[in-house]
Amino acid sequence: MDIEQWNQVVREWIDKTAQQLRQLPIEQIYVAVGVLVLTFVFFLLIGLFKRSKSDTIVLAGLSGSGKTVLFYQLRDGSAHQGTVTSMDPNEGNFVLHSESSKKGNIKPVRVVDVPGHSRLRPKLDEYLPQAAGLIFVVDALDFLPNCRAAAEYLYEILTKATVVKKKVPVIIVCNKTDKVTAHTKEFIRKQLEKEIDKLRASRTAISAADMSTEYALGVAGETFTFSQCHNKVNVGESSGITGDISQVEQFIREHVRP
Repeated sequence: MDIEQWNQVVREWIDKTAQQLRQLPIEQIYVAVGVLVLTFVFFLLIGLFKRSKSDTIVLAGLSGSGKTVLFYQLRDGSAHQGTVTSMDPNEGNFVLHSESSKKGNIKPVRVVDVPGHSRLRPKLDEYLPQAAGLIFVVDALDFLPNCRAAAEYLYEILTKATVVKKKVPVIIVCNKTDKVTAHTKEFIRKQLEKEIDKLRASRTAISAADMSTEYALGVAGETFTFSQCHNKVNVGESSGITGDISQVEQFIREHVRP
C-alpha cells in the first residue's frame, strides 16, 4: 500500500468515526470524554507517585558508633575505611552487596551516612525529606558513657517535623553486638526511653516559638516508650566488623522494595 492509498484509508476511517459520533446522543459523548480524561489523570498520578517514592536510607548516630562500617558493608561487604571518622557524608546509590549475585533486576538503594559530629548534624536536614527510612546507630559496647548524648540526638530526630509528617520509619541499630561485653538491645531500648522521658520533661518549659520545628513526643502524663512515636520505631542488632547486618538489610528492603 503506497502513501496515497494509506491516506485514503485514514480519511475514510476519520469520516466513518465522525459520522458515528454524530449519531450518538450528546450525553454519551460527554461521558466518554470524561472517562478518557479521568483515565489519563489516574495514570498520570500513578506515574508521579512511582517517580516520587523515595529510595533513600539515612544512617545517623554519634561519631564512633560504626555508621561508616555499616555503609561499606552494605555497599561492598567490606569494613574498609570504617575505622576512620567521617567528616563528610558518605553517599552512594548501589545494589546491596548481599543481593549483588541475585539474578534479575534488583532496585538500587541510595544510602547516606551523615557524620555524627555535633557541628555537622545539620546536614541531616538535607536528606530527611527524601528518606524512606532512617537507621540510628548506637555503639552497644560503649553505650552507657554515651547514652545521654545518643538520646538527645535521637530526641531531635524523632521530633523533627519532616520525620513526623512523613512518618519516616526508624530502626535503632545496636552495633558491635559481637563483643561479649556489649549491652543487649533490650537494655539499650529501656535506657534510651528513660533518657528521652527526662528530656521530654525538661523541654516542656520551652516556649512555643522555640518549638516551631518540633513536635511533641509521647503521651502527656505517661512514661515515654518508642511505641508512642508518630512514626514506627524498632530496635535491632548488628556487627559491622563481622558483617552480621541482616537486620539492617531487612529494614532497608522493607522500605525500599527490590
